[in-house]
Amino acid sequence: MAVAEEIDNDTAAAAQDDGAEKLPFIQTPMGRNFLRAAGAAAIAAILLGLWLWNKPPEYAVLFSNYTDRDGGAITAELDKMQVKHKFADNGTAILVPADQVHDIRLKLAAQGLPKGGNVGFELMENQKLGVSQFLEQVNYQRALEGELARSVMSLAPVENARVHLALPKPSVFVRDQQKPTASVIVTLHPNRMLDQQQTGAIVHLVASSVPDLLPANVTVVDQAGNLISDQSKNANGSNAKLDEQQLKYVKDLQAQVIKQVESIVIPIVGEGNVRAEAVADVDFAKIEQASENYKPNSPPAASAIRSQQTSETNGGANAANPGGIPGALSNQPPGTATAPLNQTAQANGPNAPLPGTVPGTTTANAAANPSHKESTTNYEVDKTVRYEQRGMGGLRRLTVAVVVNYKRLVNKDGKVTVKAYTPEEMTKINDLVRQAMGYNQDRGDAVSVANSPFDGVDKPYEAPPEWWKDPANLPMAKDLAKFLITALILLYIVLRIVRPMMRPVFKKIDEINAPEPEPEVPEEVVEEGPDEALIAEEELRKMEENTARGYRENLAMAKKLAVEDPRIVANVIKEWIGAND
Repeated sequence: MAVAEEIDNDTAAAAQDDGAEKLPFIQTPMGRNFLRAAGAAAIAAILLGLWLWNKPPEYAVLFSNYTDRDGGAITAELDKMQVKHKFADNGTAILVPADQVHDIRLKLAAQGLPKGGNVGFELMENQKLGVSQFLEQVNYQRALEGELARSVMSLAPVENARVHLALPKPSVFVRDQQKPTASVIVTLHPNRMLDQQQTGAIVHLVASSVPDLLPANVTVVDQAGNLISDQSKNANGSNAKLDEQQLKYVKDLQAQVIKQVESIVIPIVGEGNVRAEAVADVDFAKIEQASENYKPNSPPAASAIRSQQTSETNGGANAANPGGIPGALSNQPPGTATAPLNQTAQANGPNAPLPGTVPGTTTANAAANPSHKESTTNYEVDKTVRYEQRGMGGLRRLTVAVVVNYKRLVNKDGKVTVKAYTPEEMTKINDLVRQAMGYNQDRGDAVSVANSPFDGVDKPYEAPPEWWKDPANLPMAKDLAKFLITALILLYIVLRIVRPMMRPVFKKIDEINAPEPEPEVPEEVVEEGPDEALIAEEELRKMEENTARGYRENLAMAKKLAVEDPRIVANVIKEWIGAND
């Protein structure tokens, strides 16, 4: 206790001496440590600055996959701008400092670099005076091919593209006119491919950019030489075979019919007791038909008159005019009649000439009525002109097959019995199926509904197991058991290992925080009255115990301080020695 008090007194004296004679901060141990740390940080900063200063700049790709002409122009401009650059990937990429990539790209773009392997309509900007018409046509075709190639290259899967156009010369003769054709060669990115819809988009893009170019005359080839364009289209551009969309349409139509049939039957027979399949015959042909029909002539009274013409001629009483075949015989006067005219006409027949007349001459009776009448009537012709255009996708025939399970009857004992549906019930189900599928007899639709037991219907009915016996709950039970075992292990470790280890620490804390016990007064003293001598002796004894306990604690603290930080103890001893001198 005396040693501890001396240490405290010397420390306080040293503090008073420091206050009297205060040393500079640099000469103190803390100041010297601070200088050492600042020097180390300065050295590290200098080394880092030297490394960053001598570190080569980080390069990034400026352009890649460029043509030789563009590469030469780009490097020439970089040399003019005094920008360091280098090549990578066997000369297919130009690298520049990463912090200058965007600035350099904008500057080169202002100068039209890179132009790319395909030139566009900028080729027509610098036309020279006196260029021939043939050269102008060639430049226009090159520009059109370049613009189409750029448009195709804008697609995500396409890395590079080339377009070749075959534009025939126009002709004034229809039989000599030819349709233009086009070929497209695409280079795809690695692990990328064009689907049928994207290929069709390229075909229609090229066909829509060139006059009179049909999609059927556009060919698309990939870098491996595979023909990826659809060549199954006819001259009119319509598809000659089924494509994916048409097959999907058929599948969706059949699935819709099956869904309608099952949805109308399931409420009657129960879930899982009906199966249906449908086959749809869809006509994807596009038909255009024109017909002109003529019916047989109808009776004149029922026919419509289109036009009517009547002609009538009346000669009057001029009977002396000669008639008949021109000649000497017709110019002679008629002879005298020798017999009655009526008898002669009856004897010779109605068509025999009269006696005394020459064939070809006109008699007096004939000349007496020279009138002539003609009538012409034109009727309308019963004609029907019909023009029909049917789009593709029409349903030609629909076939549906339905199988219905037997009835399942469960008695009180849990025994299952099966029973077929009655004919009346099957007729009702058949009618419902026909209505649900849209049955059309004229179209040739067919439907078949069968009643047959499904596999496994004769098995006895089994009640669902209890929740703890259900195999579906086994994984959840395993997970719960795993968590429970883990919790028990952790609880055992805390109670059996951690808690006993921490018990002395908690006890020491409780002793430190516990209040000092009040001195107990003996009952005899309380009863008989206070004895001052005994109380003083007891207080002195407790004070000595407290002093001894404080000495032991101070001595233990001093030993601990000497072990943990001997420099402080050494400084205190030095101060003691200096004070004694």
